[in-house]
Amino acid sequence: MAGQADLDFSFKMGGEAGYGIAQSGMIFSKACTRMGLHVFVNNEYPSLIRGGHNTVQIRVRAKPVPGHTETVSMVLALNRKTMDDHEKEVLPGGVILYDADDVKDTKKERGDVSYCHIPLLALAKEAGGERIMRNTVGLGAAAAFCGLDVGIMNQLIKEGLGKKGEALADTNIRAAKLGYDFAAKNYDTKAFGWKLSGRAGEPPKMLITGNEAMAMGAIRAGCKFLAAYPMTPASAIMHYFAANERECSLVMKHVEDEIAGINMAIGAANAGVRAMISTSGGGFSLQTEGLGLAAMTETPVVMIEVQRPGPATGLPTRTEQADLHFVINAHQGEFPRLVVVPGDAEECFYLTAEAFNWAERFQLPVIVMSDKYLAESFFSHEKFDQSRVTVNRGWIVGEDWLKAHQPFKRYFSTENGVSPRVIPGTAYGIHREPSDERDELGSIDEDPQVRKVQVERRLRKFASVQKEVPAPALHGPAGADVTLVVWGSTKGPAIEALELLEKQGVRANVMQFVYMWPFPEAAEGLLREAKRLVLVEGNATGQLGRLIRQQTGIKIEEKILRYDGRPLSAEYIRGGFTSLKGGRA
Repeated sequence: MAGQADLDFSFKMGGEAGYGIAQSGMIFSKACTRMGLHVFVNNEYPSLIRGGHNTVQIRVRAKPVPGHTETVSMVLALNRKTMDDHEKEVLPGGVILYDADDVKDTKKERGDVSYCHIPLLALAKEAGGERIMRNTVGLGAAAAFCGLDVGIMNQLIKEGLGKKGEALADTNIRAAKLGYDFAAKNYDTKAFGWKLSGRAGEPPKMLITGNEAMAMGAIRAGCKFLAAYPMTPASAIMHYFAANERECSLVMKHVEDEIAGINMAIGAANAGVRAMISTSGGGFSLQTEGLGLAAMTETPVVMIEVQRPGPATGLPTRTEQADLHFVINAHQGEFPRLVVVPGDAEECFYLTAEAFNWAERFQLPVIVMSDKYLAESFFSHEKFDQSRVTVNRGWIVGEDWLKAHQPFKRYFSTENGVSPRVIPGTAYGIHREPSDERDELGSIDEDPQVRKVQVERRLRKFASVQKEVPAPALHGPAGADVTLVVWGSTKGPAIEALELLEKQGVRANVMQFVYMWPFPEAAEGLLREAKRLVLVEGNATGQLGRLIRQQTGIKIEEKILRYDGRPLSAEYIRGGFTSLKGGRA
């Protein structure tokens, strides 16, 4: 039996959509966090309006959880497909909970796991509920095996269902108890090898997704306007803004399409409001024209782009990291932009907040990239330190400055490329902001010398940003024999993979690219210092590797790539490394 310090328990629930899989998963996950444990929750669901096979996987440890695992300790199968698809994932000594009346003719092919029949439907009806309550019965049975605190679980059921009526909450509590009692009476639950126990004195933890963390970071940074059209997997950002609209004095505009969204955000930012849009790759495709307008008018706007597999509709509810070159090169012409990619929920909060400072200091669009895995997975985390979020609105000039600098040259050519900006309505601040090329006053001008001055000024702005872009982050031992080069949501799995590789005799570290464009100047030196580079990405073509070669001439030959719509894991990375030439088993 695992000790508390090295606890690593993973629980997967599966069944058809509409049977409360996600809700039960959240009750289990929140109960674990209230016990002082750390949690990572990964939801998988098909791109169907109704029906289809859904799963939720909850991984629990006594220390922070970097990501999901390819194996689980326990499966609750609410249908046959869950049994068929996930039976093989259960670790030796693990348990599969199922209702033999629903999941008929189970072959029970594995002799190293326990197949435990729980009459889920019968117990749900005995409690006074319907078929949909099978998940709650299963939750109680799972608690009996792993030691989940029943009192906390019941309290969470009350909190979650109490708004729908006390009677419904009480019925679910009865259903959970019946499941718990049945498991405890009919099976040797004490022999189960993964036991959860509370950790007294642990600070309270949030259970938060990457999407929610980005929304929180934006609001903390003073963002007051979000324009968005629902698009998986970015929709939760607009949901968060809508839920907090009144309390935080926000405007969340559910626009008619993504084109309207980017144009509204540009208008709000131009008026002096910190503004943002959120979308996925398909919506960002529609917004590229607006991206160019923001760049030409030098309007500071933040854009969230949450990746999913393409092209076209692709796999709309799965994950991938295949939009990097698209985002860096979107729209015609040459102009400065900043592209930043957080790797976990904490980075989602702080980097999104900081994106607004970058946007206003350098008067350019800033694109924060994420992906489905990062955006929709739940991380347990202590409250973010809001004092770390500062506000820098850049060079906004007032009436006195304007009065002394007439006529106002909105696009005045400065040494660092950043021109004086004014909030519309400020006295003496009259100017033009065309989408055409213009002179320093903003008047449309096609003179070749004017064009040359403005292009060079914008490029100086790009160079100014590049000087401040931080170097890639290094995780793990310095001078390691192998360096895994990653970006975005691969951060956590790659860092965890270091432990697995260490057990195989491979001393490795992780180089995480966070600021992608402008390409960090310090990156080349770090890459050349590495003894052996292995690229780890969630796409088929190694997009970060191609960017590195373009900017430095360094070609990373060894790659671990995944492009089946599923997220990378530590085990997948270890397996990929072992298969490389020179990898060690």
